[in-house]
Amino acid sequence: MFPYRPAMPDSSAVLPDWRASACPHDCPSTCSLEVERLDAHRIGKVRGARDNDYTAGVICAKVARYAERQHHPARLSRPLRRVGPKGCGADGFVPIGWDEALDEVAHRLKAAAARHGPQTVWPYFYAGTMGLVQRDGIERLRHAMGYSRQYSTFCVTLADAGWAAGAGAKRGADARTIADSDLVVVWGGNPVSTQVNVMTHVARARKTRGAKFVVVDPYRTPTAEQADLHLMLRPGTDAALAVAVMHVLFAEGYADRDYIAKYTAGADELEAHVAARTPEWAEAICGVPAATIREFARLFGRTKRTFVRLGYGFSRHRNGASSMHAAASLAAITGAWQHKGGGALYGQSAIYRLDKTMIEGLDRVDPKIRRLDQSRIGAVLTGDPQDLAGGPPVTAMFIQNTNPMNVAPNLGRVREGFAREDLFVCVHEQFLTDTARMADIVLPATTFLEHADMYYASGSTYLQVTKKVVEPYAECRSNHTVHRELARRLGASHPGFDMSEWELIDWTLKASGYPSADEVHAGRWYDKAASFETTNFLDGFAHADRRWHFKADWERIGPGWKAMPALPDQMTNYDAATKDRPFRLVAAPARSYLNSTFTETPGSQAREGRPAAMIHPADLAEIGAEDGSRVRLGNERGSLVLAAKAFNGVLRGTVVVESIWPNDAFEEGLGINVLTSDDPGFPAGGGVFHDTSVWVRKA
Repeated sequence: MFPYRPAMPDSSAVLPDWRASACPHDCPSTCSLEVERLDAHRIGKVRGARDNDYTAGVICAKVARYAERQHHPARLSRPLRRVGPKGCGADGFVPIGWDEALDEVAHRLKAAAARHGPQTVWPYFYAGTMGLVQRDGIERLRHAMGYSRQYSTFCVTLADAGWAAGAGAKRGADARTIADSDLVVVWGGNPVSTQVNVMTHVARARKTRGAKFVVVDPYRTPTAEQADLHLMLRPGTDAALAVAVMHVLFAEGYADRDYIAKYTAGADELEAHVAARTPEWAEAICGVPAATIREFARLFGRTKRTFVRLGYGFSRHRNGASSMHAAASLAAITGAWQHKGGGALYGQSAIYRLDKTMIEGLDRVDPKIRRLDQSRIGAVLTGDPQDLAGGPPVTAMFIQNTNPMNVAPNLGRVREGFAREDLFVCVHEQFLTDTARMADIVLPATTFLEHADMYYASGSTYLQVTKKVVEPYAECRSNHTVHRELARRLGASHPGFDMSEWELIDWTLKASGYPSADEVHAGRWYDKAASFETTNFLDGFAHADRRWHFKADWERIGPGWKAMPALPDQMTNYDAATKDRPFRLVAAPARSYLNSTFTETPGSQAREGRPAAMIHPADLAEIGAEDGSRVRLGNERGSLVLAAKAFNGVLRGTVVVESIWPNDAFEEGLGINVLTSDDPGFPAGGGVFHDTSVWVRKA
């Protein structure tokens, strides 16, 4: 493939035509963008909005190269019908017209519902776009038709539970105040690769205040390379580290007793509980030297303006919710919340309070209809009675904004499910993904530059409304357009189907107490930041008693509460290394990919090269391999072959595979998620992608 090179503009042009937009991809930043419009169909450069004080003119390299993706020659351009075997490439499909495609989809969905009832149809989606209209409108179709509901568990379920246990609501300190910090701790994230704006504010704090920067991560990421202190721990042991830090904070007088008395609950029990959880105890579990734990704890304790930026990475373990709760509790012990540049942030989604009734059809939700777990798609499609909740088999799927044949856990079972000849699948996509190759009908989708939408950020406090920048490519149609067309053919009735994208945005904003869509768009963004007293919970946390809860009420959060420790502690329910599986796998994001997005663009492919297993040199020597050797990773779910990369930025017994690569990048046709488990985490479910033990052998 050749990288897209935009045509040179006419020399008579005076100024470039820059259009405002917002990044739709699954990153907490939701960057404010400026896109160069070359003509009605083509774009040039993409840059961060310089006058947005969170984006601050900085975006990741993959979005800066978006013209490669927007104008990629392999973009889907017409509806397709599969005529080859499931899993075939482009040669196994033939083009058809839109009316023929939509008529066939509607016919197949009706036929499936007539045979098994409407719950046999499972609309399936996730966060390929974070736009509320284009991502979530599929819910309106689901509820209007009585199709099976979806429990979305790929990303934040475990982390949400852990944060809610302490704070009570998903909001926190304003990320822009990182610039006022004297210590920034990034725990469970790699913002250099996945949220570059955080690093902009960290750099300001280091330059203007001499702030220290600490990273907690199982391997030496690009972010860890920039840190003053990197705490390299074994995967899944974050709570042990956090609890040992608590031990030092209490034992050495760093706990802010006045703050604790006013703003927290359960501190006395916590202090007694952690008295025996010494750094030496934690070292045996997490691998971080006791002296380093003490160094970090003392730095944390003596620095009032400490900002803890919590990511999703460490929470995608079976014990992830308890780990999140433990790490998040540190700022409440020292009273860091009292100071500008202090406190903690996991996400801000609770601040927006949007009424999504019209977008999602929430007025048509029937709670009696079963809810199928997104992460258990393999079990659902292979007919597990418990996962089917006593209902009919899933015999028809309509899929948007996700690629489960690549990104879902227990991938071997997922492939088995999609291979069923009695399963009808329609995929609405921009490229012929691994999932689209399993589809019967493939529909070409617009990109974010070709439709209107609205977005809110999790890592900042901005809500944004966007219009299309260029016309849709070829015959591509937006998700909302397809929802409306299918609704008409299926007989689904809801006022949202009668609205344009812009009308849905406008209705939602006005119903939620915001200015109109035109007003928000004219202002380019709408800042929902509250006062410092509110963002830092100085007017009380979001529990009934207005306190941070060190003792978690897990029963309120999820049905698996009995497995959870009431006080922060290291749970032992994770997939620990064993004699048969002595390595712990970290399947972290690759810098140039975003889940399975950008894997098709030449710039990203050139940057990443090929999938590799990053292994400590001593571990490689022990299995008789060396840098560049072919090694096989495996467990009870399957195995795959990769190139070994000698890497001393991990503890022995840890192997890192930066992902997610398309399945055909691997020798045997299935990617890294063939190894990951689809077990639900505690207490409320959630994908456990980073909780995997494996064996490693020379291939």
